[in-house]
This record gives sequence, structure tokens and C-alpha cells, in this order.
Amino acid sequence: MPASEEARRLLWTAADKLRGSMAVARYKEYLLGLVFLKYLSDAFDERRREIVEELAEEGLDADQRAGFLEDKDEYIGYHTCWVPETARWSAIAARTGSEEIGQFLDDAVGAVMRENPSLAGVLPRIYGQEDVGWRRIAELVALIGDERFTGRGAKPAREAMGEVYAGLLDGFSAAEGPRGGDFHTPASVGELLVGMLEPDQGLIYDPACGAGGLLVRAAGFATGGRAAGHTGLQVRGQDRGELAWRLATMNLAIHGTDGDLAPADSLGDDRFPGLKADFILSRPPFNLKNWAPDASDPRWRFGVPPQSNANFAWLQHIVAKLGDRATAGVVLAGTSVIGGQGGESGIRRALIESDLVACLVALPPNLFRSTSIPTFLWILDTDKSPRGTGALEDRRGQILFVDAAGMGTGAGRGGRVLTDDDIAEVVGTYRAWRGRASAGDRRYADVPGFCGSAGLAAVRDADHVLLPARYIAEAGVESTADRIGRLTEELYALFDRADELTGAVRAQLRRIDG
Repeated sequence: MPASEEARRLLWTAADKLRGSMAVARYKEYLLGLVFLKYLSDAFDERRREIVEELAEEGLDADQRAGFLEDKDEYIGYHTCWVPETARWSAIAARTGSEEIGQFLDDAVGAVMRENPSLAGVLPRIYGQEDVGWRRIAELVALIGDERFTGRGAKPAREAMGEVYAGLLDGFSAAEGPRGGDFHTPASVGELLVGMLEPDQGLIYDPACGAGGLLVRAAGFATGGRAAGHTGLQVRGQDRGELAWRLATMNLAIHGTDGDLAPADSLGDDRFPGLKADFILSRPPFNLKNWAPDASDPRWRFGVPPQSNANFAWLQHIVAKLGDRATAGVVLAGTSVIGGQGGESGIRRALIESDLVACLVALPPNLFRSTSIPTFLWILDTDKSPRGTGALEDRRGQILFVDAAGMGTGAGRGGRVLTDDDIAEVVGTYRAWRGRASAGDRRYADVPGFCGSAGLAAVRDADHVLLPARYIAEAGVESTADRIGRLTEELYALFDRADELTGAVRAQLRRIDG
């Protein structure tokens, strides 16, 4: 059995030990906190071994080596957290026979956070409080300490535990179903976003970062797998709720990425008001309702978004955060590309006429556990010119449309996932259309039924509807996405007619009463 599959099986063996004791959302934090503590200890041990090797080469005696081994700067200066002796995994494993193992873990967590201010408030101190039972906690500690869990030491701690953490996030998202999708973006969608944007430098931002998966993936692309703490890369993220903030902070730390994250709602409490990003990747909550827009907010440059749906609030927030030559990838529900109530169609029209929309991708159904509604990937670009010496294709006044709704393969429980070939085809098409060097010798051409490049005049003729199938020629064939769009537009028309009739009835009643 491959190491990755073996680790995945062990992950869910660990999760099974908590089922029935607490809700999925709670044991998610419980288990991820233990995995993070194990990562900190493993990374500390790795650095300790490096110090021993370095000192041995210098010929220092045992007493001299001991002093260096307990020097915090020898760890922190190498992007490794200082782990007190009582919080090291060997000390924790030694207490698995004690009924006080839960309290010992809480004390270990507290000690780590005291010694590392950047982790203050991040790790959960819940192991001595939950009604789990000390034997079950001991079994979890033993399981996470199993060498099979981290690939038998074949990989560095960051790589091994990063895979473990990502695997758990995917699994928890699936286990929580509709309630669990908001905090985590599926891996294949993240790969698609990163592949299209190619975030290679500068400031990366996600205003609805959840557990930080998109930020981690983007930072990994920019650094080529090196720790982002050793580069000039900047990472910013925000999401409502303390749990998302803690999960994202741990996720970034495990992957060696320094970031500034804020636990607050980006729409109602923007913690980065002056931020200008080079790349923005985000998958905000779909069709968020009953939020509270402030009509005077300067972010609503193209119109005040309706309280009934925040899709265009997210888009305008993201536009406000983009720099002069910046790009964004945003996944939104299908209502963002067609129809529109409460001024939505006007905002979409203004975004299009400002030439900020570079590409629309119709995604396959059921990629997200939280919903089965149609979803679309928006690519925004504040400069669609060749960008001087960038030697890109001049795409001003044009939009690329891609219909990937038929792509993907089954992924259990009715879910779906984009394959590597699917991602490569969409990414390659966009890179070729934009004239990126990464496209190699590939040159863009419209492909019937799959992709088409349209000018703004064609979009105006379609009343600024951005459904990809509208612009992709396939003689005599109406795609699933186009059929959904047509029916949805008809439904919106019925809603509008119902509003008109309701208004007429109310007016007639007022005349009768008067």
C-alpha cells in the first residue's frame, strides 16, 4: 500500500475514534490540533538533528553542544518554532498510560503558545475538557505517533505533515457535507485556480480564506515548495470566525508560510483597508443572504449589492483590493453570471464595461460538498494589455469563455473532482489565450463546445449575460450549462413579473382603501 494511502487510512481510523463523542465540526479541531502539535515537535527534532551535525563538524565537545541545542535562536532563526521539553512528542507519548493525558496535552499546548507569540490563541486547549475518555486520547496520541502516519521519516516534517493536514481537511469537508464546504476549497479547484493565475511573487490575498487552502497552494506555487518565510512573498487572509482563523494559521505554519490572517468578516469588517494585492484567490460563501451592506462603502464602485445576495459584494471587494497589474480568481454561484435582482445585472454590466473580466469558466456540478448548484470561476484582470515587456497577448475588450461543465470524474457520495488532464486542458487554454510563456508553443484557438473568445460587443448583444455556452459555438447543440442558464433566466423573468403583479395589486388595494 502506498504511503499516502496508508496515511489516509490511518487518518480516518483516528477520526473514527472520536465519532459519537462530539460533532464533526468539533473533532475536526480536536484532531487537527494534535496533528499540528506533532508537526511542531517533528520539525523541532529535525532542526535539533541538524544542529548536532553542524556542531559535530565544528568539533565542539558535549557540553558546548548542549548549550547550542537549548538555544531558542538556533530554532527560531531557522523558521522553526521552539517546543518546550514538556510539549515534545516524546514527552506526550510517555504519558499515554496516565489518566491525566488530556490535561497534560492542554498544558503542552499552553507552553507552546507562550514560547511562540505568533501561535497565541491558535492551538485548541480542549483535551482535558471534552468528554472523550483518557484511553481514547491515548490511542489517538499513539496513532498519530505511528511512523506510518508520517511516511516512516522518508519526507521532511513539513511535507509529510502538510499532506496529512490537507488530507484531513478534505475528509472533514466531505464528512460535514453541506455544512462543511465553506471552510475548505477542494484540492482540484485550488489547482485550477493557481494554475490559471500563476501567482509567482508579491502579495497574495484571500478575503474568505476558510482553512487557508488556497493561500497555501498559491504560496507553494510562488516559492516552488520552499518555505515562504524565507522569501519576500506576502500572504494575507481573512475569514469570519475563530475556528477558521485557527485552522488557517495552523495550515500556513505546517506548510512553512508566514501570513497575516484576521478572524473577521471581510464584507462587514475589512481588516486590510489599504491592501493592494498582486493575486487574489477566493471561494466565498455561495449566495450569502441577509448580510448588511452599507450604501456609503467606497468598495461599491459599480453599485450597492443587494442584501439578498452578496455575490457582487465579494466581486467588488476583490476588485477594490487588486493592484494596477493584478489578477484574481473567484468561484461564485451561477446566479452571478445570469439574470440578477436588486441591481445585480447593473453591477455585472459595469464590471464588464470596465474591462475587468478576463475569463469565465463553467465548472462541473458537485465539486463542492456544500452545494449542487452550478458554479463558475471568474478571472479578473486589471490590465489585459501586453503589459509592456511582458509580451502577453493584447486581450483588452475580450473575454475568454470555457465550458468545463462536462469535465470531472466521480469522487464518492455523489461528489465530483477535476482530473489532472481536465485541469491541464483548462489551464493550458487560458495561458495560451493570454499569451503566457508557460503555454510554450501552444497557440489559442476557439474549440467548438469547449472554449471561445468574445468581444465586448458580443457580450452587450447578450445583455451582459456571462454564461460561457452563449459564446461557444456548437451547431445545433444546447449544452447543460446553457439550458440551466435559459431556464434560470425564465425563472427570473417570472419573479420580476410576480413583483410587478404584486405591486399592481397593492396599488389597487390602496386606491380601494382610499
